Amino acid sequence: MTEQPDTPSAAAASDATLAAYRKSIDNFDAALIHILAERFRITQAVGRHKAANALPPADPAREAAQIARLRQLAEESDLDPEFSEKFIRFVIDEVIRHHNRAGRPAGG
Repeated sequence: MTEQPDTPSAAAASDATLAAYRKSIDNFDAALIHILAERFRITQAVGRHKAANALPPADPAREAAQIARLRQLAEESDLDPEFSEKFIRFVIDEVIRHHNRAGRPAGG
C-alpha cells in the first residue's frame, strides 16, 4: 500500500510541474546572489576610490537618475516600479554604508 501525501509540502514535492518551476526559481535566486556579489565587488572598489580621492560617499543626483532609469526599465518589463525602486534603494543604501565605512580611518 502506497502512502498518500498528507501534507501540503509532500503533495507539492510530488508535483512535477511545481518542482520544475521551483528549480527555475532556485536558479534565478542563485543568479541574483552572484550578480549582487559582483555588483558589490565593484561598488566596494568605487568606495575605495572615493575615499582615496576625498569624494563624498553618496551621489544623490546619480542615485535619482538610476532610480528613474530602473523604474522605467521595470515598467517596460512588466515589473512593479514601486518594488524595483524599493529594491534598488535598499541596494544603494547598503552601498553608501560600505562607502562610509571605506572612508573612515582603520579602527575608527
